[in-house]
Amino acid sequence: MDYVIICLVAFVASILTFFSGFGLGTILLPAFSLFFPVEIAIALTGIVHFFNNIYKLFLVGKNANKNVLIYFGIPAVIASFLGAYLLINITDLTPLYEYSIGNKLFIITPVKLIIAILLIAFAIIELLPFLKKLNFKKKHLPIGGFLSGFFGGLSGHQGALRSAFLINAGLTKEVFIGSAVVISAFVDFTRISMYSTHFLESGLNDNIPLILCATISAIVGAYFGNKMLKKITLEFIQKLVAVLLIAISIALGVGLL
Repeated sequence: MDYVIICLVAFVASILTFFSGFGLGTILLPAFSLFFPVEIAIALTGIVHFFNNIYKLFLVGKNANKNVLIYFGIPAVIASFLGAYLLINITDLTPLYEYSIGNKLFIITPVKLIIAILLIAFAIIELLPFLKKLNFKKKHLPIGGFLSGFFGGLSGHQGALRSAFLINAGLTKEVFIGSAVVISAFVDFTRISMYSTHFLESGLNDNIPLILCATISAIVGAYFGNKMLKKITLEFIQKLVAVLLIAISIALGVGLL
């Protein structure tokens, strides 16, 4: 069942990310969290996200803007290292609270609570139009890169902030998507390198078949997303997904997941 759910979510989320620059990691993370500790879920999601981006590089990477890669991408990569380092160091902190329902024990840990809050925050950004219309100038690209990379390393949530800062950079849709894919791939590579130093011993290397299946599903989704790139808008679906993410995030934050 875990293979079916995760692969299906990877396929659908990979299609969504083509239209918003945001989707795969945010939607796939809760799916992995149903079956794995949240820190392992973040690492597994990052691996699938990275290989999906490698495929998308061949599709749209040639459209990337050099200046965006320098002024936004370099700070993003540096900050992703810091975010991943923080994640590694909060996973072993003492649980904040424990409670039981019937015979089942539920534990609220710092890492679960932080990731839940971030999931809710980025979902709310999708729900509130005025937050999506915040205007950032080109001079703010390094700041946006740093913030996007940091949260990318910490929880995988790099797309929403990246979109917010690049949307007013005067890029065409094709250049915007191409630049986002290249930056995302470098951020993923950086954070995965950090995760591997800590999480391999926690079972990350025991789930290679699942990673491969989810990656293939995401690549197939990316193929169809690229085909539909100029044909569809998904505002309703984005809002629906945001509501579902908030519900899952609350469950994660209170220790139910």
